[in-house]
Amino acid sequence: MEDLFRVKKALTRSISPENRTGEKGRGGDTPLDKGTAKNAARDLGTGWKVNPYLIIAPGETIELAHIVGEGRITQIWMTLAGVWRDYILRIYWDGRPVPSVECPAGDFFCMGWGKYAQINSLAVCVNPGSAFNCYWPMPFKKECLITMENRNEKPASIYYQVNYELGPQGEDMAYFHARFNRTNPLPYKEDYVILDKIEGRGQYVGTYIAWGVNNTGWWGEGEIKFYMDGDTEYPTICGTGTEDYFCGSYDFEDPVGHKSYLPFSTPYTGLCQVITPDQLYQSQMRFGMYRWHITDPVRFEKDLKVTIQALGWRSGGRYLPLMDDISSVAYWYQDEPVKSQPPLGDRDSLEVI
Repeated sequence: MEDLFRVKKALTRSISPENRTGEKGRGGDTPLDKGTAKNAARDLGTGWKVNPYLIIAPGETIELAHIVGEGRITQIWMTLAGVWRDYILRIYWDGRPVPSVECPAGDFFCMGWGKYAQINSLAVCVNPGSAFNCYWPMPFKKECLITMENRNEKPASIYYQVNYELGPQGEDMAYFHARFNRTNPLPYKEDYVILDKIEGRGQYVGTYIAWGVNNTGWWGEGEIKFYMDGDTEYPTICGTGTEDYFCGSYDFEDPVGHKSYLPFSTPYTGLCQVITPDQLYQSQMRFGMYRWHITDPVRFEKDLKVTIQALGWRSGGRYLPLMDDISSVAYWYQDEPVKSQPPLGDRDSLEVI
């Protein structure tokens, strides 16, 4: 907030279904007969909420925003009905053919299990009834393209707004990236890979994990590891446990009753979701956690790999390598947009069941 009183050489613009191009003086000018809400606005006409949302046909990918020039995304808001894993968000920088962000929309906004939970953090907010908000700054030098793919068999309605500024971003700017991964089940005695094969210079700024437990008992003894700048067998940074990395302790348990997990959401960290089993079909515990490295970014000069172990307990006070259902999103900045992305997987491989 210390810079809010400073006047910058920048222009504020916004793209939404009511102004698809972000042009100055063009908000709300969709002709009545072209609007998605033309029936609701039929008595009022152009300028009266004629086109507040877009419809994405099954199998279609649509352009949400295309910005030309130097600038920075400052905020993204959207709301989606339906199966959040079926909508794939992609962001491309400076005309590159490979997206720097490729992620199911729900997971990008820390909602990997397809069920609402409120999040109060600096980088991502999720508000009632299902409003996704992102505040990661996303600068670019020449161009920004944002798309959404609908993998569902039904049409999808999307309300959204992309707020941005046009103006110089500085020579030391880096490009925002986000990558989704899922392994289900995790092979026995293998570490879960959050991020791999990143080459370049930058900083790692956040982790979201949707963790589905396939055993009873505590599941969070595993350590997170950051391999950077040539590390091979052992990492430079090694945590002490899963709940420790997400800035909790002692199994995330309620310190008063000691009988349940205690969800929390703070500016930098959170156990934002605890989904408990019922007595019929919802048989497994499921958790959602985020950790933002906003004040403590993990900086790398040449390369980066991030993994986390899945460990519980077995008889005799021994660790148990777990075979859980783990999905994640890694968030980072680097000096150039990535040149390749691993395959995202088809709809069935991403499905939450």
